[in-house]
Amino acid sequence: MNSARTPALPKLAAYTTLRLGGPARRFVSAVTSEDIVAAVREADTAGEPVLLLGGGSNLVVGDAGFDGTLVEVANTGWRREGDVVEVEAGQNWDGFVAGLVEAGLGGLECLSGIPGSVGATPIQNVGAYGCEVAESLVSLDLYDRRTREVRTLKADELGFAYRTSVLKGTDTGVVLSVRFTVREDGLSAPIRYAELARTLGVEIGARVPAADAREAVLKLRRGKGMVLDPDDHDTWSAGSFFTNPIVPSAEAEGVLARIAESVGADAPQYPADGGVKLSAAWLIERAGFAKGYPGPGNRVSLSTKHTLALTNRGDATTEDLLSLAREVRDGVFQRFGVRLHPEPLLINCHI
Repeated sequence: MNSARTPALPKLAAYTTLRLGGPARRFVSAVTSEDIVAAVREADTAGEPVLLLGGGSNLVVGDAGFDGTLVEVANTGWRREGDVVEVEAGQNWDGFVAGLVEAGLGGLECLSGIPGSVGATPIQNVGAYGCEVAESLVSLDLYDRRTREVRTLKADELGFAYRTSVLKGTDTGVVLSVRFTVREDGLSAPIRYAELARTLGVEIGARVPAADAREAVLKLRRGKGMVLDPDDHDTWSAGSFFTNPIVPSAEAEGVLARIAESVGADAPQYPADGGVKLSAAWLIERAGFAKGYPGPGNRVSLSTKHTLALTNRGDATTEDLLSLAREVRDGVFQRFGVRLHPEPLLINCHI
């Protein structure tokens, strides 16, 4: 029996961390992998557009909503075999990480506090505090909408790069479950991020008890409004709205010189494949957009804790948010010649 549930049609605002978005034409909650496959296959057969919903933390949905079938990926749970853990795509990510740490397993603790579901993490190669899921991911199972078959892809088939994979920007692969390696000694992955190392009082490269690393990461994320709290409008966001831009090697010298001349200081820079990675938050602030910078009618603003988060102050529309995003993007480009790109998935809207 198909255990998918079809509740009354809600606005997507009830399912996204931004609390924004209009209604879907049809809504299905799929609580097993088989339900997910059946719901997507049924919609595809009917020629119906499909939007997959996990934790709603990386979605910006237009005010008009989504004219198709919204499939909530609601399969949960995980199982361990040795140093490999297989986890269902609809499992809450931070609940999974917390469970690993409580079980004395390390490796993913630096990704604590990230909202959303497990199935979304490989799509954009989620990362924070010096770690990325690509470093621990072994393989995943997905439903291939082109062949209408369930397939297993290994990590080296996913084309991982900074905040991307072969799954990003396409809806042909529906993630059903993901496998990660874990550290059975209870210690963290090597600490690579300077701010985290300072908080822990250790050197770069040190390993610490996974629980200590998780606690430190959560402390840092809370200070930036990056841990969900229904009473804190700074967390009514999609996390970092812009990715850190990568300037191609051939352009880097000129861009860095322009920035230095404009602000009288060198921009923080980091090595990246094919170029130099800059800090989007640093550029946004130096372009004149401070923490708390308001958008239309003060209904949206940059977070008062972190300039990379665009926030709903309680009664915003998606268009309010997009207007602020355009202002910030265009302001950074006009000042520095660097183009910022949105990190969330934009549904029936654009900047």
